[in-house]
Amino acid sequence: MDLYGDFLYRFALFRVRDSIAAEDLVQETFLAALGAYKNFNGHSTLRTWLTAILKNKSVDLIRKKAKERRSVEIKYLDHVIDGNFSGQAELPLLDCKCTDTPMKLYTHKEFMVMLYKCLSELPGRWSKVFIMREIDGLSTREICEDLNITSTNYWVISHRARRRLRACIKKTYLFD
Repeated sequence: MDLYGDFLYRFALFRVRDSIAAEDLVQETFLAALGAYKNFNGHSTLRTWLTAILKNKSVDLIRKKAKERRSVEIKYLDHVIDGNFSGQAELPLLDCKCTDTPMKLYTHKEFMVMLYKCLSELPGRWSKVFIMREIDGLSTREICEDLNITSTNYWVISHRARRRLRACIKKTYLFD
């Protein structure tokens, strides 16, 4: 630990950009090395072997955080899309506050970019209906008058738009 601890910490900090996570990764690396030391055959230096363990731990952590973030965003999106469109759905991602952290603001921006990308793939009227209702907060009557459609047509379009958006977003977040 005395020989390689500082080096491994700097290496981890460069990868994850979080001092607490870097410390945890170094500790996990040493614990894993202790458990697997009997398998160390000396084909590389101890420093190289420890660095390889740390790289794998770093990648695992980054993947875990990305998966957790996607899970939260998918749940949020299901809440927005699966709403009955009975009143304006809450879109807190549109209302960034001055107290939001840079990471939270980045996540908001990333989500909105993805949402608008998926909206652009919908037929024109479908995306208009979704935006008018969920983002602009217009009532069913206002939307029907503006787009010159019946309320039945509005509900069919809304349903189809939600389904297509859900599929697009899940595809984007789960397979990109």
